Amino acid sequence: MPYNVGVIGTGYVGLVTGTCFAESGNNVLCIDIDADKVQRMKQGEVPIYEPGLEVLFQRNIRENRLEFSTNLEKAVTSCSIFFLCLPTPPSEDGSADLQHVLKVAKDIGELLHKHDIREHVVLVDKSTVPVGTSEKVRETVAAVAPNADFSIVSNPEFLKEGFAVDDFMKPDRVVVGTSNEKSAEIMRDLYEPFTRNGNPIFVLNEKSAEVCKYAANAHLAMRISFMNELANYCETVGANIDDVRYAIGSDSRIGKKFLYAGVGYGGSCFPKDVRALLHSAKDAGVELKVVQAVEEANAHQKSSFLEKIRAYLAESNGKTVAVWGLAFKPNTDDTREAPAFTLIDGLLADGCTVQAYDPEAFEGTQVRFGDKITYASDMYAACKNADVLVIVTEWSEFRNPDFAKIEAGLNNKVIFDGRNVFSLDKMADKGYRYHSIGRPAIIPEVE
Repeated sequence: MPYNVGVIGTGYVGLVTGTCFAESGNNVLCIDIDADKVQRMKQGEVPIYEPGLEVLFQRNIRENRLEFSTNLEKAVTSCSIFFLCLPTPPSEDGSADLQHVLKVAKDIGELLHKHDIREHVVLVDKSTVPVGTSEKVRETVAAVAPNADFSIVSNPEFLKEGFAVDDFMKPDRVVVGTSNEKSAEIMRDLYEPFTRNGNPIFVLNEKSAEVCKYAANAHLAMRISFMNELANYCETVGANIDDVRYAIGSDSRIGKKFLYAGVGYGGSCFPKDVRALLHSAKDAGVELKVVQAVEEANAHQKSSFLEKIRAYLAESNGKTVAVWGLAFKPNTDDTREAPAFTLIDGLLADGCTVQAYDPEAFEGTQVRFGDKITYASDMYAACKNADVLVIVTEWSEFRNPDFAKIEAGLNNKVIFDGRNVFSLDKMADKGYRYHSIGRPAIIPEVE
């Protein structure tokens, strides 16, 4: 029997969650306060770039299983399960800002009380939240709806932008945090269509579930920062981080994923979640020294790559920089905490002209930089009259470019590759001055 599901918030997590639950046969009503965005979604426009989402989105709108509204009251009077997919941005001290989550919890509670709804209602924290949030949400609802029959569930998401639909439809695991057996059974039933391949549904207490999301992201961020620091060591001693990665990744205890050296991590999750975990641990009187080092190493990685570019520009008297890649990773238009922005900030501060290209991420970049940079129509246009090409995001189309077109645009055959897109042999054969991450620099004798 399908459930009537309300999804509050239609960002990356909310829109994927709502669409995928509709795809499994449920009736989903997505709520957002942005009336223009809701109207566009009603007309079939997907407001984010996420591979595979549009097909499911369009199909479930046609089948009347996926609806959109700004009216929270409509959701409260028609749904029994609510997924709170709301932003939890970092406060100035790094802690997660819960104002949006608690505001919506209060609003739902008031509407439950107003309509005297007595059937059991499940409120699911899908947002990434610190330990203790479930209890705060429970207290918030109970304060305004003392007679309501409700339970709180922590259900952290583990979606990778660019692969979010596949991650939701075929999850490695589902984590459900609740002390209420009725809501646990509802969540098992709701997720059963996605776990038929045998992947587990873990039912934990609320606090354990809340820790899981931060623990997973902090661990993955740790692997990235570890490899980046190791890459810096490799550059210094003449080793090759790619060879090191192949060798250690073959160890089954380590594995191959998240071992790629680069210019640093970004996005809406890793930076925010690492800081929030540090703040939450500090409040509990616990010092997470390894996690603290992860953040420091990531900040250093971005700044050290910028310093390499600056050193070359000073040496060559260059001032125009082509940038390939603005999104924090490929297959998304998300520019939150994007390493490219750190580089562009520094280059602009030095008086450089920046000519940038990204297949999807211009909108977020324009919000940040406006007319301070040039937005190229394609990857080759970005190179026109540039003194150096800097690669920051490893989009597939950058991996096998037409080098003749690159050379026709660049003033100098110089590339700074922050994602190790090209092989050293190829760059040497083509006569480029080539700087990458954790690998020997290629500097031709005659440029």
